[in-house]
Amino acid sequence: MERETRTLSAAVREHLRQLCLHEFPCGTGSWNKSRFLPQTSRVWRELIPREEKALSPREETIEDLLGLVRSTHSPWALVEGSSAEDLFLKELAIQNPLMLKDSFFYTYFRSLRVVDKDVSLVDKELLKFVKLEELVLSANQIKEVDTTNLPPTLKVLELYGNKITSMECLCHQPPPRLQHLGLGHNKLLGPLESLYVTSNHWPNLVSLDLSFNNLTDLQSLVASLQTLLHLRLLLLQGNPLALVPHYRGFTIDSLARLCVLDDITVASSEKHLFRGLSHSEDLLAPEAQLLVTIGNLRGVLDSSVLDPEPGPQGPFITYNYYVTYDFVEDEEGEGSQYGGVLAEIIKPPPSMEQLGEDILEEIIEDIEESLESGLASLSESGELEESIVSGASEPLPRSIDSAEELAKLRPLLDPRLCPSPGTVLFSTVPKPWLDVIPCNYEMQHTLKDLVPLKAFLLSGTVVTVVEEKILSWPVERPSSSDSPLAAKRDKGEKDKKEKDKKGKDKAGKGEKEPPKAQKGSKKQKELPKELHQDPPILRVLGSSPMVLEPLLAGEPFVSTVCNFGVIRTLEADRLTLNRDAKKNKKGKKAALEVKSKTKMPAAPVYESDYQPEPLTVEIQIQLIQWRSTEEALRGLVTGRD
Repeated sequence: MERETRTLSAAVREHLRQLCLHEFPCGTGSWNKSRFLPQTSRVWRELIPREEKALSPREETIEDLLGLVRSTHSPWALVEGSSAEDLFLKELAIQNPLMLKDSFFYTYFRSLRVVDKDVSLVDKELLKFVKLEELVLSANQIKEVDTTNLPPTLKVLELYGNKITSMECLCHQPPPRLQHLGLGHNKLLGPLESLYVTSNHWPNLVSLDLSFNNLTDLQSLVASLQTLLHLRLLLLQGNPLALVPHYRGFTIDSLARLCVLDDITVASSEKHLFRGLSHSEDLLAPEAQLLVTIGNLRGVLDSSVLDPEPGPQGPFITYNYYVTYDFVEDEEGEGSQYGGVLAEIIKPPPSMEQLGEDILEEIIEDIEESLESGLASLSESGELEESIVSGASEPLPRSIDSAEELAKLRPLLDPRLCPSPGTVLFSTVPKPWLDVIPCNYEMQHTLKDLVPLKAFLLSGTVVTVVEEKILSWPVERPSSSDSPLAAKRDKGEKDKKEKDKKGKDKAGKGEKEPPKAQKGSKKQKELPKELHQDPPILRVLGSSPMVLEPLLAGEPFVSTVCNFGVIRTLEADRLTLNRDAKKNKKGKKAALEVKSKTKMPAAPVYESDYQPEPLTVEIQIQLIQWRSTEEALRGLVTGRD
């Protein structure tokens, strides 16, 4: 259903009606009738001047009536946000109400503000305002303006927040004296818009605001603006063209008379820094560069201490943690250039993947040492399941024999790991658990399609912390007693046993024993040489939106610490502390060191004293802007390389 057309003149009449200029305490009535008696009665009253000043009990003085309008506590006071013109009209309607005629309104108004009144048509009634110099029609529904209906006396025209898609409609007989034109927050789009900002249409323009539109061609627009000899103030921020690194420098060097750009004064030192940049026009590519930096990840729950001891045939479980964020996809397919995109995050790894013997030994030692004490009793009492954070995968059963139990270990993809349309999901490198996980991530995004980039910055990105759980299983090989390799292996084991027996006999007789393994080393278990991995089980530990709109408003970067709340538990932190303490040979001293580094409580500790660190991650997104011609040329050379 189409919106009903509402003219500007109708909105003005409605506004005057709402001011109640002919009702108490304004206008004429019983509250001031003695001031407006017929002339004959007033002549008769001249004989008794004392009674001339006397008022009837029902009348009010002018001062009292003005107080009713001016007092903020009065029911007749103007609503908040009313203009100075509204207050003047109310006071005039009290002091001299007979002046309020149509002819007065048309000659009085020099400034007319009709904001957020659903006006969609500027009609010819506006020409009756013969002295109008300022017209503000912001936040309406205007798509086009017939400039033949604009008074030629206009010096200021503001059309912010409307639905204007082109300036072409304003260039047919525009007001010749216009000095300020405000078209911010509209829908101007296309390279042809530069044709409508020349001195042929606006010979006296001093200030121009085209901010927060969809203009993309900086060089063509600046070439047209060079013809405006009186232009001193310019606003272009919020347009896609303002996202390129050379935006401010190129504009300042091209428009030598410019005094203010995007509400920032253009200093002479800044003009000097960008001198000559406009002559490198052919080298300046219309593309934006953004640098994403992800720092430390804190407050992660160590899920490995909550898993039961694996069986002899596995599975051996490893955990890794990483951070993801979505970013706009360039028209040339930026995501395919990098390794940390969604396709690589959720793609199942090869079913057969080799792991080194050292890694396997470390996995088994960690599992043994973390579960030797405390975990068995915890699991038997049923407290293990209670300590798992909401949303975690269930503990693994001690024996995995049925198909149903195996199905539970299949990868689960959280919907929050799927990027929104038109974006790609990037991630940091998965890393094992630490109390403070250094992500050390930097990624520079270069995008040529600037309009989708602006839309993405307006909507923002989503930062997510992901836990990756991988189950590894020994590779089963067919055994054959007749195999020469098997026979050789059996012979080697037999020889090893005989050597160990001889060593013990020599030791009993006082003979010198061969050198032993390093003190403290554990008995080496026979570990599988090869493991295959299941697809990873992904669990979202926290997800939070990140606002990027300040980058459009001229901010050089957006930096924040995303706080996802507390996910750690007292029992898990105790188990982690005990495991780390046992790894160190110094016992209690190591526990104190671990406590000071990890900020985890040493058992025993009361639950009331437990204050875990929330899950947080540091992230910064910077819009690269060159600060001098030298930096720009250096950036051009680096980009070519």
